[in-house]
Amino acid sequence: MTFRRYLVLGVVAVTAPLGDALLSAGMKHVGPVSLSHLGSLIVALRTPQILAGIAMLICFFSSYLASLSWADLTFVLPATSIGNVLIALLAHFWLGEYISPIRWLGILLITVGVGFVTRGPSYTEVEKKVPACAQAAAPVEEARIS
Repeated sequence: MTFRRYLVLGVVAVTAPLGDALLSAGMKHVGPVSLSHLGSLIVALRTPQILAGIAMLICFFSSYLASLSWADLTFVLPATSIGNVLIALLAHFWLGEYISPIRWLGILLITVGVGFVTRGPSYTEVEKKVPACAQAAAPVEEARIS
């Protein structure tokens, strides 16, 4: 793991909860939306907080895809689940939501789990198996080249 890769995981962990919190704040401002009144959805999409939330989630998704290109899903998903801690903090301190003690305990367990995951390898090396017919043909080709 390089500094750049940790940075990408950090972007994933920060942009997802920030995007979700912005969407929540924007929807509280807009109010209830019904699929039977599509005009209210268009109004929601014009809200600055919702647009910022969508931008954050686009950053999240692109960073998430990048991280999956060089690390296993079993590493990326738990390592970025620290975002669950951040979303709880944003919801409590920014959006004023109540978080019960049992949820705080769950957040603590997530934090401990993230610590376990980040200590392991980020990518599982897999041996590429060569088909038997290719193994048998390899010595013949080497003999022809010689």
